[in-house]
Amino acid sequence: MANTKEIQKRMKSIQDTMKITNAMYMISSAKLRTAKQKLEDTEPYFFALRLAISRFLRHIPENHSRYFEQEESIPEEEKKRGYIVITADKGLAGAYNHNVIKMAHELMKQGENNRLFVVGELGRQYFAREGLEVDTEFKYTVQNPSLHRARVITDRVMELYDAGELDEIYLIYTKMENSFSMEAEKLKLLPLKKEDFMKDSAKTPMEVYHEQIKAEPSMEVILEHVLPNCVTGIIYSTLVESFASEHNSRMMAMQAATDSAKEMLGILSVEYNRVRQAAITQQITEVIGGAKAQKNKKTR
Repeated sequence: MANTKEIQKRMKSIQDTMKITNAMYMISSAKLRTAKQKLEDTEPYFFALRLAISRFLRHIPENHSRYFEQEESIPEEEKKRGYIVITADKGLAGAYNHNVIKMAHELMKQGENNRLFVVGELGRQYFAREGLEVDTEFKYTVQNPSLHRARVITDRVMELYDAGELDEIYLIYTKMENSFSMEAEKLKLLPLKKEDFMKDSAKTPMEVYHEQIKAEPSMEVILEHVLPNCVTGIIYSTLVESFASEHNSRMMAMQAATDSAKEMLGILSVEYNRVRQAAITQQITEVIGGAKAQKNKKTR
C-alpha cells in the first residue's frame, strides 16, 4: 500500500492536470462561440448569393456551364477526383481528427486518379507517414478560418478544375449536428447541382417580387464570374463548421477528462484517509504498548 506522501503527490499531479483541462475547456468554449458568430454573420450574404444564382438559372435553363453537372458523364473509373480534407492543427479533441482522416483514407483507396488537398497539420503529418502524396497543404487556415483563406483554396482547386485536371472535387469535413453529435461528412463541391439552387429558390416567400433581369454582356458570362464566389462560400462555411466541431469535440474531451480526474481524486482521498487512519492507529497502539511496558517494568 502506498504511503501518505505518495498519495498526496499523485493527488497534486491530478489537480494540476485538472487545471489544464479546465483551462482548455474554457478556451474552446470561447472559440466555439466565435465560430458560431462568424457563421451567423456570413450566412445571409451567401444565402442571398445562392438565390441570385438560382434566378440566373431560371432565365437560362439550357445553360451548359462547366461548373454544373452535365448529362454526358465520364465513366466512374476514369474520373479525376480531388479531396479537400479539413483536419485540426492539434489533438486532444476526441475522435475529431480520426473520423475525417479515416474517411479520406478510404476514399483515396477507391480510385487511382485522386488528388489530396490538406487543411490542418495533423492531416498533413498523417498522410506523410502513410506515404500518400499531398498536392497542396494550406497552413495556418484551421485556427483562423477567413474568407481570404477560403479564396486561396478556391483559387487552387478551381485552377485545376478549369484546366481539366480534375473532374470532381469533394470536401471532407466534420459537420456539427448538435452540441453532442459531430459526424465526418463528404460534400461534393464541383460540379454543382442545379437542383440544389432551385431548392433555395423554392424557400423564397411567394409574395416576394422578382423583377425582370437584363444582363450585359450575358447571363452566362455573369454566372461564370459569380459561381467561384459561391464555391468560396461553401468552402468557408465548411472551414468554420469544422472549426466549431473541433472545439466542441475538445470541450467534450476536456470535460470527460475533468470528470475522470474528479473521480480519481475521490478514490485517492478515501485511500489517503484510510492510510492516514491506519498510521494514526499504529502510532496509538505503539504508544499504548510502550506505556504498558513501562508500567510492567515499574511493577517489577
